[in-house]
Amino acid sequence: MEVAKILHMVGGVGETSYALNSTLQKKAMHIAKPIVQQSISQLYCKLQPTESLTIADLGCSCGPTTFITISEIMDEIYEVCHRLSCQVPELTFFLNDLPGNDFNSIFKYLPTYDKMVKKEKGSKYAPYYVVGVPGSFYGRLLPEESIHFVHSSYSLHWLSQVPRGLEDDSGAPVNRGNIYIDDTSPPAVIKSYVAQFKQDFSTFLSLRSKEIVSGGQMVITSLGRSDVDPLGGEVNCLYGLLAKALNSLVSEGVVDKEKVDAFDLPLYAPAIEEVKELVQNEGSFEFYQAKVFELNWDPFDDQMDDFVADSFVSGENAMKTIRAVMEPMLANHFGGAVMDALFSRYAMNVAEHLKKEKTKYVNFTVALTKRG
Repeated sequence: MEVAKILHMVGGVGETSYALNSTLQKKAMHIAKPIVQQSISQLYCKLQPTESLTIADLGCSCGPTTFITISEIMDEIYEVCHRLSCQVPELTFFLNDLPGNDFNSIFKYLPTYDKMVKKEKGSKYAPYYVVGVPGSFYGRLLPEESIHFVHSSYSLHWLSQVPRGLEDDSGAPVNRGNIYIDDTSPPAVIKSYVAQFKQDFSTFLSLRSKEIVSGGQMVITSLGRSDVDPLGGEVNCLYGLLAKALNSLVSEGVVDKEKVDAFDLPLYAPAIEEVKELVQNEGSFEFYQAKVFELNWDPFDDQMDDFVADSFVSGENAMKTIRAVMEPMLANHFGGAVMDALFSRYAMNVAEHLKKEKTKYVNFTVALTKRG
């Protein structure tokens, strides 16, 4: 699986699109907002007076979440400048994602967004520029020491590739029947996922340290887990239910067993302890702030207790969130014809699980400063 070629959210504005099914990601951004604001404010106060600021949003995706990031940063800069009675700097936003991302929808919406900004800001309006940067953030993206602030939300749990070591000496898959870390996964599978994340995250930090100015800041929000043991990850359960749906289609002859055995997700949800250790070991950044928080699988369920009002509705809502993210990758491997059946089964599996246990997403937001 060539991750950089096939990993992207469902584009457009259709029923299964990311644009219409990214409420979970919006909630995570809302919770992370105070950290983003504080980081931007401190950065600007340190740099001002300055005529321009350059911001990169890595893993920008498409739809409303892309412009939430731009708006939050712009609003905070305007607020700080008003408070300090200084001129608003010009802002440049580099929007990065993999080449398959629906960049067209972003730039089609940009004129409408620009009109809205000018109307809201009025006399305070200052020019800003939006640039698309397709490519993997596990490679260099931007010129050396050109960025003041990096933002990334719900992106860094994606790996650069499916981990090596998920096949035996004969080339046969060893994580059979699973698509991610599971209780039945051999120890070698868990070791491979951990090793791949360590390599990828360290690479990410090293590359960003070259692109960010000294004293520049970076805020990352990602899926994670509460347990230091990779087997205790909350998303393990979520993707175990997806594997269960795939295996039910195998039992009915709709999907080949070999297809399921050969599919593993290029994803890893780390514990915050792993992230802190890697930041310390890589050495380019220091922690400024960290926050761990939970969100319900059903993005429309705002009650953080252990009661699910309607597990069927919550199962459908949770499924739509995952489908908007996973369908392009799954369709590439299993074929588009089985997607409706697969996600229908998946919604039922999630509903049955939520009747027994209201498992939640664990997320973290970290703010980092590049060492001088």
